[in-house]
Amino acid sequence: MTITPPALSVFETLESEVRSYCRGWPAVFDRAQGARLTDEDGHSYLDFFAGAGSLNYGHNNPVLKRALIDYIERDGITHGLDMATTAKRAFLETFRHVILRPRDLPYKVMFPGPTGTNAVESALKLARKVKGRESVVSFTNAFHGMSLGSLAVTGNAFKRAGAGIPLVHGTPMPFDNYFDGQVPDFIWFERLLEDQGSGLNKPAAVIVETVQGEGGINVARTEWLRALQDLCHRQDMLLIVDDIQMGCGRTGGFFSFEEAGITPDIVTLSKSISGYGLPMSLCLFKPELDIWEPGEHNGTFRGNNPAFVTAAAALDAYWADGQMEKQTLARGEQVESALLAICGEHDTARFRGRGLVWGLEFDDPERASAVCARAFELGLLLETSGPRSEVVKLLPPLTITPEELDEGLRTLARCVRETA
Repeated sequence: MTITPPALSVFETLESEVRSYCRGWPAVFDRAQGARLTDEDGHSYLDFFAGAGSLNYGHNNPVLKRALIDYIERDGITHGLDMATTAKRAFLETFRHVILRPRDLPYKVMFPGPTGTNAVESALKLARKVKGRESVVSFTNAFHGMSLGSLAVTGNAFKRAGAGIPLVHGTPMPFDNYFDGQVPDFIWFERLLEDQGSGLNKPAAVIVETVQGEGGINVARTEWLRALQDLCHRQDMLLIVDDIQMGCGRTGGFFSFEEAGITPDIVTLSKSISGYGLPMSLCLFKPELDIWEPGEHNGTFRGNNPAFVTAAAALDAYWADGQMEKQTLARGEQVESALLAICGEHDTARFRGRGLVWGLEFDDPERASAVCARAFELGLLLETSGPRSEVVKLLPPLTITPEELDEGLRTLARCVRETA
C-alpha cells in the first residue's frame, strides 16, 4: 500500500504551526476501531502509537463505548466540577476494590485538572506544601509535562526552551545507567545531600518515571528503584512516581512500580486511566500527606463524569481477574523476540522495554525518523522518542491481537531493512 497525502489546506492555513504528529502522518483520519484507524480515503493504519499511551484498550472499545452511550442516553451528569455524582462514586468504589485494596495501597485520590501535566503540578505543589521546601529532584531525560512546574523537572532542552522564562527549583540527577554502569548508583546524589558545601537545597521530593517514554524508553532496574525509595526515606524526601504513560497496565502490572515492590508517597496517573481517551487524571498520595485546604488546587474540568464512567468500566472489564497483566507480558515477549531478530540483522540497532512499551534505538538518529516515515507509507503508525529522536517507539494497544502485533512487527522489520 502506498498512501498519497491529501490536501491539508485548512490545517495548514488556519491551524497553528505548533502542530506536530500530523506532520509525520499526513492523512485525515476519520474512524477507528481496536488497533486500527481509517482515513477519509479508506486507507487502514495499524496503530502502534495508541494515542501516546491514552488508548491502552484500543479505539472505541465496545465495552467502554456501551457504558458511555448508556450513560449519555440516560442524561447522566457530564460536567460536575468536584461535586459528588453517581459516576464519580462508582469510579472511586471500583478503583478502591479492583486496584488499591488488592495491592494494599493506602492512597487518597485527588482529581486535578484532566491532563497529565496538571496531575504533576498538583503532586509538586503538595510535596512542597508538606515538606516546606522548594527544590524537587528529577532525572536526566525525564519528561513530566508542558506547564511550567512540569517543565522545570523535564530534561529535554527543546521542550524546556519553550517556557520562555527561567525554570527554577528543579535539580536533575543521573537516571539509571546514565553512565553505562560505570558509576555506582546515587553516589553523586547522596554526596550532594550530605555535603553542607554542595549548594544543593534540601529537596522536598524526587520525581521519577520507572520507564522514560519520551526520553527514549529508558528502563529503570527494580534494584535501582528500590534503592531510590530507600534514599528518599533516609533523607526525608517524598518519592513521586509519574505513571502517566507507563501506568494503567502498560508495563504489565496496573502500576509500573509494582514489579519493584515499592510504595511511592505520591503517584500521578492520566492518559489511559479513563480507558477511552477521554481527559482525566489522578493524583494519589498517602493519607498523612492530605493537608490540602478546600479548593487549594482546583480546575473547571476535574469532574469529567463520562471519563469516570469509562474508567470504571475499564477496571471492571480488564483488571478484576488478573488476565490483562498476563496477556500484556505475553505480547511483550512477542515484541521482544521480533526486536531481537531485527537487531540480529542490523548491528547499529539496539532495543529495550517492558510489557508493551519498547524502543528500537539507532546509532544514526535520522534512521529512526526514516523508519517511521516508511512505516506510515506502509500503513503502520510509529513515533520516535529520545533526546535526538533516535528511538523508534512501540506503544500498541494492550488489547491488540497476536496477529495484528505480528503484522506490525513484520512491517517494522521491512522498514528497518529498506532504510538501511
